[in-house]
Amino acid sequence: MLAIGGWGDAYKNAVPQIVANIPGAKGIVGPWVHKYPHFAVPEPRIGFLQEALRWWDRWLKDLDTGVEDDPDYRPYLMDGVRPAAWYTERPGRWLADPQAEAQRWFLSAAGLADTPGPLHHTVASPQTTGADAGEYCAIWLGPELPGDHRRDDALSATFDSAPLKQDMPITGAPVVTLDLSADYPLAQIAVRLNHIHPDGAATRITYGVLNLATALGRPLVPGQRETVTLSLDHVAYAVPAGHHLRLSISTAYWPLIWPSPDPVTLTLHSGSLVADKVTDADGWTFPPPDAADPWQTEELRAENHIRRQETDMTTGIVTLVIEDDFGKVRDLDHGLINGSIARERWSIHPDDPLSARGECHWTDEIERDDIRLRTETRCAMWSDATQFYLHATVEAFEGDVPVFERTIEDTIPRDEI
Repeated sequence: MLAIGGWGDAYKNAVPQIVANIPGAKGIVGPWVHKYPHFAVPEPRIGFLQEALRWWDRWLKDLDTGVEDDPDYRPYLMDGVRPAAWYTERPGRWLADPQAEAQRWFLSAAGLADTPGPLHHTVASPQTTGADAGEYCAIWLGPELPGDHRRDDALSATFDSAPLKQDMPITGAPVVTLDLSADYPLAQIAVRLNHIHPDGAATRITYGVLNLATALGRPLVPGQRETVTLSLDHVAYAVPAGHHLRLSISTAYWPLIWPSPDPVTLTLHSGSLVADKVTDADGWTFPPPDAADPWQTEELRAENHIRRQETDMTTGIVTLVIEDDFGKVRDLDHGLINGSIARERWSIHPDDPLSARGECHWTDEIERDDIRLRTETRCAMWSDATQFYLHATVEAFEGDVPVFERTIEDTIPRDEI
């Protein structure tokens, strides 16, 4: 098996897990979002088609292409950079089977410390925490990556290291262990490992989320101390010397996770962070990207991607607005016209988790000659303390005449979510 992923994709953990658990498997992880590596961003791109051909020639044609001698795991070590919701390229270097040693820090009143220290820290994050989390799976080539996390960190419990004496090239999945208690039976945590720049800017390196009741197999007992462990997402990221590591813990991360039914206060009693530091690795070079000629089209409407926040100053509701207009083009070979627009709205009040609401509206268009077809699909989700509520419609039009319509409604128990 040859598994390929990207640090901006949703499947970043699958590749190293496959390599670790399937004999003979190989893995490549680049800096990319959810796109094929010969045209993905952020760059650098690689000759993905050549790599795939080498693999298939070996296993489908029994040709000796040398793929069995390739390193098992080739991750791209990204240099630490300023936070941004979008990158066209990420400086760094390819590693071949990196070797690493574990580095451990302890949560204390002084931050991330080399030795355990006293800790009694409460955190009760507003429901709007997570505004700069970005998309779970960045795919549409717009501002989908995590932005500057200073705002989210201000709403979280944060633990900073001293300035790093040496560069810290992190690889693998950092592990966080927490001794905590909560004031409600249902609670969630979002844990981020951030790169803090000298001026305070916060770049998210990696993160993990955990439903505490699911992790424990039962609801929490209010006030009772529990120990939980979670692995953050795999990553390969180098923090420069003189900068800081930060572990940030919040009780909300909207809209990436749906909020618990009640506003929760967590008390942190102790904790630790273990991250693997690269100690040795060979380099690697891929062939340059190659591909067939691009699709020949005439642009009828330019694509455009919007991500903004709106605050209703009367109600206090905060809404994340996402508009992905994928444009509209005509195929220059056979003349088929297609276009689409996806719209999302994620609304919540900072003090009320039951105000959470998500809405999506997608338009798809197909045209040729005198034929004009269009679909409009809409869906919404909201909840109370015990149920999720879903409402969805689909409408189809020929020209401007409706030819089909369907509505779906459903109710789903929250089941400790």
